[in-house]
Amino acid sequence: MGRVMKIVIFLGAPGSGKGTIAGRLAAADATLRHVSSGDLLRDAVKRQTPAGVSAEGYMKRGELVPDVIIGQMIGDYVSGMAGECTVLLDGFPRTVAQAEILDGVAGRCGAELVAVVLLEVADEIIVERIAGRRGCPKCGAGYHVKNIPPRAEGVCDICGSGLVVRKDDNIETVKNRLAVYKGQTVPLIDFYGARGLLRRVDGSGRIDDIVRMARHAWE
Repeated sequence: MGRVMKIVIFLGAPGSGKGTIAGRLAAADATLRHVSSGDLLRDAVKRQTPAGVSAEGYMKRGELVPDVIIGQMIGDYVSGMAGECTVLLDGFPRTVAQAEILDGVAGRCGAELVAVVLLEVADEIIVERIAGRRGCPKCGAGYHVKNIPPRAEGVCDICGSGLVVRKDDNIETVKNRLAVYKGQTVPLIDFYGARGLLRRVDGSGRIDDIVRMARHAWE
């Protein structure tokens, strides 16, 4: 049988739960692959792929990696997948220009964009979520003081290291990130809505309920 490749984009503000929901879905179904743009970038640089080498040069100079290179990384990843699979794309596209790059990548790879899942969460909930995040600097495990607390306050369940607050998780930085999201990413809602691909999901409830609604959004 030929390869069947689908792409589902997870769209939403910082802190809306894109990575958490996509990760839960992929963990429960072997035909789903959660792919974040950050993970792709780190992996491509580590493996020194042509796109990774190019990206590393920009990063060493303190410059943003061009959209077209991120698109190339996505294309490399999708082309390397075997069998029937649905890629859950998190973190790309963030702008209409990036969406147009993704269209070209999907076309060249023979992949089909089947849905864009928009996780809708009120700003005040976003601020509360991000300001409460804690991370382990040693093993990378993530927590939240309210929603996903560690067993011992301030201590990682996995490796016992002290948890830290990322410097960009303070309230003022979060508000700035929300403003950037609304300016750059919200136009994607109209872009994909006009193509009949947008699926709105309430991202403010219980995680299990959001996961279920997100999965049903493209089935």
